[in-house]
Amino acid sequence: MKFRSLAIALAATAITAGGLAATAQAQEHYIPNLSYRTGPYAGGGIPFANGFGDYFTMLNERDGGIGGVPVRVEECETGYNSQKGIECYEATKGNNPLVYTPLSTGITLGIIPQTTQAKTPILSMGYGLSAAGIGETFPYTFTYPTSYWNQMSSILKYIDANGGLEGKKIGYIYLDAGYGKEPIPVLEALSEQMGFEWVGFPVAGKDMQNQGSQWLNVRKERPDWMIMWGWGAMNATAVKEAIKTRFPLDRFIGNWWAGANADLDPVGPDGKGYLSANFSGIGTDFPALKDVQKYVVDAGKSQADADKVGDVLYNRGLYNAVIIAEAIRVAQEMTGKKELTGADMKIGLENIKLDGARLEELGLAGFAGDLIGSCKDHEGGSPVFIQQWNGTEWERKTDPIEPMLEITRPLLEDAAAGYIADKPDWKGQTCS
Repeated sequence: MKFRSLAIALAATAITAGGLAATAQAQEHYIPNLSYRTGPYAGGGIPFANGFGDYFTMLNERDGGIGGVPVRVEECETGYNSQKGIECYEATKGNNPLVYTPLSTGITLGIIPQTTQAKTPILSMGYGLSAAGIGETFPYTFTYPTSYWNQMSSILKYIDANGGLEGKKIGYIYLDAGYGKEPIPVLEALSEQMGFEWVGFPVAGKDMQNQGSQWLNVRKERPDWMIMWGWGAMNATAVKEAIKTRFPLDRFIGNWWAGANADLDPVGPDGKGYLSANFSGIGTDFPALKDVQKYVVDAGKSQADADKVGDVLYNRGLYNAVIIAEAIRVAQEMTGKKELTGADMKIGLENIKLDGARLEELGLAGFAGDLIGSCKDHEGGSPVFIQQWNGTEWERKTDPIEPMLEITRPLLEDAAAGYIADKPDWKGQTCS
């Protein structure tokens, strides 16, 4: 596994995860990024990693870092493999990392116990263990700006507002892994409360590009709506199969990992009407993106092609970096320290306030919903919006859709309690 330093004026170091990790430099914010530019999900991993790295490079170039301290982002290639992700954690944990971004539900689940004990935060932005949103139970894990469970509730709210849910059948096609199974408890709970039926169509990783049997079952079940928790090649394949079976695409909604440019570009105009959730801005019409273009892309300091800047997953990676950068700034302000530890970073994450006013100051007005952190709430509960493919690009279709917090919060609390039920030595925290 190779590491790549994205910081300006800091040497790149290539090592193996089994060898000696690169020594953290003095006066730097060190952020390991467990990325995947190879493997079956590279189509999503590459633009995300580019957006993530480019934002920090822009801050280094434009501002000299954060609070006068440069940022060093070092990628560790996981191939979206959980064991490799754990190896990346072991190889980097001695470098005073401020935060981990596992970019995989499986990797997140694998390192939560270790990072909690080490007092190093995880930011699993919109993925991972939904129950980690309960801050009292998971003091060092964050799912900002929202979780899979609340995303599912917002998608169901959209369906309810567009024809109603009561008496309807919802099809759920999902990657048959921890990621795809994660929101099923919400489907089960809300189907009882809102009076709809749901039926699942799991897709094994080896069958992502061969979904004939699943869509044969879709034809048999005849659901009123389809929801997809897909990733990688699974997404375009599912949309193409929906077209073959004449399933109405304006009743087919992907989650926020099933609505990228890389997913619909292979489908093209035939995919017009397909929907997906999103929580970050589309396009480059934001001052912060203009600065990224100027200081990074045009300067030849990015791995991204210029025409890919502003794509859905590029912008999502950038937003991941925005949250981390803002938490660093808040932590510096609250601790009075320029150089931080993981415990300091936790303070920043729990006191983050990325509201509309702050986003405008950052050059990202309207880019995302309000994100207000707290000791108790490590999830954020931010709204999502629905976007639609117009045949060549994504267009925002709805206003922000707030999650059903009154329903999901008790479910998350029960799930958090279940997680630690067999862990008598687990250390949570008390929040006032």
